[in-house]
Amino acid sequence: MNPALLQISGLKSRYGGIVALKGVDLEVRPGELVSVIGANGAGKTTLLKSILGLVDREAGSLTFEGVDISKMAPLDIVRRGIALVPEGRQVFGPMTVEENLAMGGYLVSRNAQRRRERFEAVYTLFPVLKQRASQLAETLSGGEQQMLAVGRALMGDPKLLLVDELSLGLAPIVVHELYRKLMALHRGGMTIVIVEQNARLALHASDRVYVLSTGTVVLEGKASELMENETVRKAYLG
Repeated sequence: MNPALLQISGLKSRYGGIVALKGVDLEVRPGELVSVIGANGAGKTTLLKSILGLVDREAGSLTFEGVDISKMAPLDIVRRGIALVPEGRQVFGPMTVEENLAMGGYLVSRNAQRRRERFEAVYTLFPVLKQRASQLAETLSGGEQQMLAVGRALMGDPKLLLVDELSLGLAPIVVHELYRKLMALHRGGMTIVIVEQNARLALHASDRVYVLSTGTVVLEGKASELMENETVRKAYLG
């Protein structure tokens, strides 16, 4: 078994005045697609923000490629190879598609060849973004904006991609297309963590799944096993 790419132990995090994570343990091995599911307020988004150091971490350890990142600044964590696709897409509306992607590729911007390669990789994955390269991001459809958010994260050629609520606010046909693209990245060897309220989608896409409830991991295991778990079926699959 490969050693963990990301190892989280006893993570406690505060979001505003609320203790949102209460001792979370989680690991992600190289090449895995791991999902974190749970109801609203379970702490899913806080978990991703904690990995990047965007919220206050009160206790616990986080290691990435065997290096302790618990005290690192967010920029240094990104430089180590972790990228986030944020909840709600958060594209830069008044900027063009190409400018948005360039913002995501600032870590490779000094290397012209690598920068061209990253643009080509993103445009190959999402051809519509190449067609819309000069279009303002705010004029894109919701699905196109989500593609742009994923593409922007991929511009830095991350070793670990964190995806927060990929399906949020999108039509089912768009969601399935986005998941198809994510699965293509996974088959290509990318390590991915998805936070998702749509448990059915997450379970079908993932290798392993963690179930969060009020800031605590209450279940974990292979996706195929959790799909047959009675508690998961009643609470999340209907």
